[in-house]
Amino acid sequence: MIRPLVILPDPVLRQVSEPVERVDDDLRKLADDMLETMYDAPGIGLAAIQIGIPRRMLVIDLSRDDEPNDPHVFINPEIVATGEQPNVHEEGCLSIPDYYAEVERPASVTVRYIDRDGERQEIAADGMMATCLQHEIDHLNGVLFIDHLSRLKRDMVVRKFRKLAVRDKDKAPPTRMVG
Repeated sequence: MIRPLVILPDPVLRQVSEPVERVDDDLRKLADDMLETMYDAPGIGLAAIQIGIPRRMLVIDLSRDDEPNDPHVFINPEIVATGEQPNVHEEGCLSIPDYYAEVERPASVTVRYIDRDGERQEIAADGMMATCLQHEIDHLNGVLFIDHLSRLKRDMVVRKFRKLAVRDKDKAPPTRMVG
């Protein structure tokens, strides 16, 4: 099921997500919904908080359009090591549509997590996977990629999305009261 995305400036995006305590069929269904939502958007990564669920889970698929899907589910991911070499990559975010900026992050990371079968795993990632993991884990901590930009750039983006949110709210049809 495709879920609605939470869009800036919604304060939900600033919540710190809670650890997942049990991997069960409901959690696997949530992972499937997250993947379906991410593919539909389209994106390459999605944290549960981006669909309004403050749980420490994210999904990533870096496959290209001409390749078969290669979904990854990360439950309770934790960065346990970062490389010393920096990398700058242009990032975007499904919760901040149509805005992109260059962000500097470590070029490599090691992440411990639980997979969709409840097994403990560890991944050493570099390149796009390292960037994506850091971006999505930031979401779980209430951090957005714009927080890595200068205060001036970040404030401009937030102001823009606040104006859009007000404008969209004004366009919304009136709700009916039943009484």
